[in-house]
Amino acid sequence: MANYIVTGGTGAIGRALIKKLVSEGNECYVLLHRGTVRGEELKKDPHCHVISLNLDEYDNMIHAFNQCGFPIEGYEAFFHLAWDGTAGNFRNDMGLQTKNIQGALDAVDAAYRLHCKVFVGSGSQAEYGRFEGTLTEKTPCFPENGYGMAKLCAGYMTRVKCETYAIRHEWARILSIYGPYDRETTLISTAVHSMLHNEDTAFTPGEQIWDYLYSDDVAEALYLMSTRGRHGRVYVIGSGKTDKLSNYIKEIAIATGYNKPIGFGKIPYFDKQVMYLKADITPLKIDCGFEPKISFEDGIRKLVAFEKSRG
Repeated sequence: MANYIVTGGTGAIGRALIKKLVSEGNECYVLLHRGTVRGEELKKDPHCHVISLNLDEYDNMIHAFNQCGFPIEGYEAFFHLAWDGTAGNFRNDMGLQTKNIQGALDAVDAAYRLHCKVFVGSGSQAEYGRFEGTLTEKTPCFPENGYGMAKLCAGYMTRVKCETYAIRHEWARILSIYGPYDRETTLISTAVHSMLHNEDTAFTPGEQIWDYLYSDDVAEALYLMSTRGRHGRVYVIGSGKTDKLSNYIKEIAIATGYNKPIGFGKIPYFDKQVMYLKADITPLKIDCGFEPKISFEDGIRKLVAFEKSRG
């Protein structure tokens, strides 16, 4: 049994990671945004210990742990997933994105004071910008929005700070994910909801070539990074396989029993639309022993079953 810290535990990746850690017999200490109602289920798990603390309060994390009576040493790893302003116009709110960088640096300070051995940060494909090729650790980064710029900066700056504390640092650049508890506005979530309710749908032409990975597999990759990863590495997380976005959507239609025409082409491509995403997961395989286990078809069936169970 080991103790782990997870920030941002209410999203698809956070929930899957907590489930993974607890299933391995560990204790999870989870930091949630004050006032959120999305984490109520976590409080029912005796192995999941919830702390209400906003990202801009992470400099007060040790005090919060003390107040809750939680251990202040002996943690295996610190997984930093929390981030404000991940969608819509908030991505270019430079003031907000700058605060995210400071929050990440405060998280490293807390990891040091809590005697964590490893700091795993959650980055994004947005750090690359648009690139027509397989994304690797060494692919040049030209982010085109404040969100990607801040993630890139946070990755570099947290690594430097970890080195001053002699904490192992790893950064995950995560491509397109899907799974339970994901944001309702993502393409996959929107498609599943609309098709389950047999509503009219509207999509771009769907010619994008993307790499999707189910949230449980993302959690497995992050966990393996914490146990076997190498300091200073950037691991690109995806399935390593691609398909047309239109084919992914057609698979959702099959899984949901959708019987209306799919609305391809009703929405134009977005400005600066990313048309190609593919991860090189070779370093994850070599260093960490990671292999994706859940196909898109199986993952969508799991997600559809989950959504049906919630009504």
